[in-house]
Amino acid sequence: MGVYDQINLIPADLLDMGSLLEALKVSDPDEVYNLAAASFVSSAFEQPVGNAEITGLAVTKFLESIRHLNPNLKFYQASSSEMFGNSKVRIQNEKTPFRPASPYAISKLYAHWITDIYREAYGIFATTGILFNHESPLRGLEFVSRKITNAVAEISLGLKKELTLGNVHAKRDWGYAPEYMEAVYLMLRQDKPNDFVISTGEAHSVLEFVKLTFEIAGLNWKKYVKTDKRFFRPLEVDYLCGDYKKAKKALGWTPKVTFEKLVKIMLDEDVRRWKMFLDGKSFPWDAPLYPSESKIITRNMK
Repeated sequence: MGVYDQINLIPADLLDMGSLLEALKVSDPDEVYNLAAASFVSSAFEQPVGNAEITGLAVTKFLESIRHLNPNLKFYQASSSEMFGNSKVRIQNEKTPFRPASPYAISKLYAHWITDIYREAYGIFATTGILFNHESPLRGLEFVSRKITNAVAEISLGLKKELTLGNVHAKRDWGYAPEYMEAVYLMLRQDKPNDFVISTGEAHSVLEFVKLTFEIAGLNWKKYVKTDKRFFRPLEVDYLCGDYKKAKKALGWTPKVTFEKLVKIMLDEDVRRWKMFLDGKSFPWDAPLYPSESKIITRNMK
């Protein structure tokens, strides 16, 4: 990304409040953006206790550290659309009741509410962003969006023969991560802290994502895609779609990258990386060493 030489790294552990205090002392920040979490939803079913500690409880430790050391700094907490779960409301906004449907979602909800509590109880500038799916070529391969674009890139280059997925009918509101981070930055430019939904207002199924990716690559998806119940969640969330009107009015923010453009950005980058790899170039990249999912045993596998 070309920013490594512009940043400093400070060791810390979200579960160790002492290390968080030390990190705050060393950095003396004006703003803290907490984007850390065990964020792959399916793995939270396998490791629910660890997810609760890292995704949920750790936020309290962070906020307590801020309260004791510098309650005047600004804090951003990354909340998640997964908190809405199987909502009875078709389009979700900041006032939509939460119905979490995974250990990850309930951990995120705890973090969301504890952030609001510290805002109201201690006057800390603590803002939350309820971000719907935010994608980019930097997305991890365990996430379905990147799993699709990386696999199609491999298939298009003759490196892979098939793509195996779980629930292809689940619909999500897919946005472009760099744009969403612009919204997050704008949240901490406000006079008062608040909660904001960041989304595109459109929902597309995993199958739509698949079809479009293969179409861009000039391939027939039906020849390569299959489904396997091993990749279904124990409790599925079928539909998530956000209403970003509040962010538009307060932040002046609107999404610009369309669903079609997002898919093309991700596929083009995965194709470019694989071509570089085939040319013998070495660079930091996740795909070549990513383990085959067929080798991973989980409680959902029979």
